[in-house]
Amino acid sequence: MKSNFHLLFYIRKQKNYKGGAMPIYMRITVSGKRADMSAGRECEPVKWNSHAGRAIGTKEEIKSLNNYLDSLQSKVRDAHQALIDANQTITTESLLNQFTGKTQKSRYLMQLFTEHNAKVKALIGNGFEANTLKGYNTSEKHLTGYLQNEYSKTDIEISQLNHAFITGFEFYLKAECKISGVSAAKYIKHLKKIVNHCIANNWLKQNPFINFKSSAKAKERTYLTQQELDAITNKKFVVERLVQVRDVFVFCCYTGLSYADVKKLRRNEIGIGMDGDKWIFTSRQKTDTSSRIPLLPVALTILNRYQDHPQCENKGLLLPVLSNQKMNAYLKEIADLSDVVKHLTFHLARHTFATTVTLSNNVPIETVSKMLGHTNIKTTQHYAKILDLKVSHDMAALKQKYAGI
Repeated sequence: MKSNFHLLFYIRKQKNYKGGAMPIYMRITVSGKRADMSAGRECEPVKWNSHAGRAIGTKEEIKSLNNYLDSLQSKVRDAHQALIDANQTITTESLLNQFTGKTQKSRYLMQLFTEHNAKVKALIGNGFEANTLKGYNTSEKHLTGYLQNEYSKTDIEISQLNHAFITGFEFYLKAECKISGVSAAKYIKHLKKIVNHCIANNWLKQNPFINFKSSAKAKERTYLTQQELDAITNKKFVVERLVQVRDVFVFCCYTGLSYADVKKLRRNEIGIGMDGDKWIFTSRQKTDTSSRIPLLPVALTILNRYQDHPQCENKGLLLPVLSNQKMNAYLKEIADLSDVVKHLTFHLARHTFATTVTLSNNVPIETVSKMLGHTNIKTTQHYAKILDLKVSHDMAALKQKYAGI
């Protein structure tokens, strides 16, 4: 494939020319086909060397003109090399478009965000959950509000994204929307995903996140102590709905399952493990990662209690789980009746399993991470940081050693 080109600078003198400077044109020729465009400068015909394609003379203005034409020639060569490097067909049109920058299609942030969310929506149930789309839609709403508030625009070219845009968005989320630092970090993470998509496609030359570091600190995870867990487990309730909610909550305290995972847990997901006892063999709805959990005696007792429950029998489920909203509402009532002063939410069960039930009882963190279905052990390490009881146990032997000194 022939890829050479020829470049010519010339003056187009009109037939009725009477004197004065004339515009200089640039002609690009590839395989006999040519394209002309203005060079953006003028020169008097008497001072023009048509053979060399340059102005004649030693004056400063002549030198400046020739230097400018040299720079144009260099840019055309760079455009030609860029097409070769990209393995693109070299034609007069492609070379001219590369030189003028017309090949760079304008791409806009909110347009890309809308396209991304549409793809997520199409993949719900096949890699994404409805709650994930809800988070992305909220991020899109906040970005739209930020653009309107700060730039009086509904969209912005991605080439205009920079460090100031990102820090401004973070400030807007915290100051105007009254959003916590952790939630703001989540929305900025969604923006970063779009930016990374642009970088991967070479739509952005520089990463606007390169010098950005979120100031958000993860909240300390709350969990129940063994005494608080026992108080809830042993409390006698006369209302059946409270008994049912308590049992599901305690079951998750001893298995580490989240609300979404226990709600979908089916009877055929109980099997016999390597030790000959019953295990849960399931996958996390959030990440689709495998989770295998040996059933502790408390959890087995609760499962046996609902073996003949009509709702469980009809749907093949292990436990009758209400809506997340109702579960959390009834848990507040359960906490009050059990004299537990902590703000009880369903997700507290997962934290309790990681801390009080497992890590505090010297279960290795790698084992806990596997049972929780974490894709990264760093996530599990957040729980290990808050175990003062574990620190106390670990230091007990050391205290005894130094007691006589």
